[in-house]
Amino acid sequence: MTVRPDASPPDLSSQRPDWWRQAVVYQVYPRSFADADGDGLGDLKGVTARLGHLAGLGVDALWLSPFYPSELADGGYDVADHREVDPRLGTLDDFDALAAEAHRLGLKVVVDIVPNHTSHRHVWFQEALAAGPGSAARARYVFRDGRGPDGELPPTDWRSVFGGSAWRRVPDGQWYLHLFTPEQPDLDWRHPEVREDFRTTLRFWSDRGVDGFRVDVAHALAKDLAEPLRDLGEPALSDEKALVRLPPGTHPFYDRDDVHEIYRDWRRILDSYTPPRMAVAEAWVPHARRVRYALPDELGQAFNFEYLETPWDTAALRQVVTESLGTARAAGASATWVLSNHDVVRHTSRLMLPPGADTGAWLLSAGRRPALDPAAGLRRARAATLLMLALPGSAYLYQGEELGLPEVAELPPEVLQDPIWEQTGRTQKGRDGCRVPLPWTADGPSYGFGTGGAWLPQPESFAAYAVAAQDGVAGSTLELYRTALRLRRKLTESESLTWAEDTPPEVLGFARSDRWRCVTNLSATPVPLPPGEVLLTSGPLTPDGRLGPDTTAWLG
Repeated sequence: MTVRPDASPPDLSSQRPDWWRQAVVYQVYPRSFADADGDGLGDLKGVTARLGHLAGLGVDALWLSPFYPSELADGGYDVADHREVDPRLGTLDDFDALAAEAHRLGLKVVVDIVPNHTSHRHVWFQEALAAGPGSAARARYVFRDGRGPDGELPPTDWRSVFGGSAWRRVPDGQWYLHLFTPEQPDLDWRHPEVREDFRTTLRFWSDRGVDGFRVDVAHALAKDLAEPLRDLGEPALSDEKALVRLPPGTHPFYDRDDVHEIYRDWRRILDSYTPPRMAVAEAWVPHARRVRYALPDELGQAFNFEYLETPWDTAALRQVVTESLGTARAAGASATWVLSNHDVVRHTSRLMLPPGADTGAWLLSAGRRPALDPAAGLRRARAATLLMLALPGSAYLYQGEELGLPEVAELPPEVLQDPIWEQTGRTQKGRDGCRVPLPWTADGPSYGFGTGGAWLPQPESFAAYAVAAQDGVAGSTLELYRTALRLRRKLTESESLTWAEDTPPEVLGFARSDRWRCVTNLSATPVPLPPGEVLLTSGPLTPDGRLGPDTTAWLG
């Protein structure tokens, strides 16, 4: 797809070292984006071939989820080599070609870095297994003797994010820590070789022209490994969301104060480049703690997951936006906004669930639950998107949301690949439903994803959401995103907003300038629009010109 004349590339040159502060970043999950070689798995050449779609959409940057060598025990986040490309996805030359084409189109390139753990196939871990207890090779990871008369019990009661114990026993009797799958052994970040290896990784990708890094599980690197290791005493406290129940900085493996020294060290490397490389933390921690990851001498920015988890409610949204802007301001950073990503139910479906609904339970109940109304879900998702894009700060989009894709909730058990399915004893379906390969055409093999099918089955309904089915169609979700991103460029001079106090209780309104206003109707009835020229709406106005339910308007 060619770049549209009205979607002029942004100025992302060295004259704009802070390009990320109000950028729109598009997340590409490479295995599900586009397949160039027809093996059913997306690849780097497929991404390169479709970069015109991103440029035409009007985003500022793409973020590539892991494309490194991996056995896909956790969707690519089990990395066997942090400085190589998975042969099924391409080569380093293919990556260089992708980055060059992205830069030619005016797009920045952000890559995932996965520092908490490696794959169990990483050369270091294979050395550790062969070397045995007490060896220098094992010191790079977290190995411990077990408890009990014969060491048959795990060293602590710590739990994996995906279910079950966070410890796995090896044949010689020792146990190793894995906060995620057993195929993802945790590194010991006290070890100087670990720290130096990731310094090398940062330089490796920065030297290849990468403009920034998304840091996976940024809050988990530092751990309290002093002997004896301490139990949490309650399995639920292994959950990131339980951090609020412990005094700040006291959790044995999440959000410890000493993690910030690591990122101060990284920032010195990132700032040694011209322009400095940006970084954003994936840190599932409370507002007050997240501010430190976003400090200018650390990563500079952190994802805001409170916004993603906020119910479709006026008061709740206003509160989380106000708090998020305050947190970012305190750090000297810009706020970040996200509605969907590769780890959560797509917001077109999620926003239609009852407040407080368990998305995992909803996914598991396929065939036994009332179906969501796709039209109502898309209407609310479009309104939420225009609201998000009007907010000051950076917006992170997930591939396919510009098409209005819903969650593929009906995936049968036999096709599921997310480790959550097995590690929870098949009580949670996991994240495969948001990772189904994209539809590019309304027909053909895998709806244009590739010539050889797709690694996860696409529903027939995807035909109506395809890029080709929406391209140039007035009122389509794709055209809504394109128009919104073009208009959004006029807002980037301001990083603040002023709340409107003259709106009804179920209407959220704010101004970004004297001539620009956003209004969202979260009620079940139409409401009058405030004065001003209507620039864009997420859905049609009523015949008498009012703003309908679950609809957002931008006014000039």
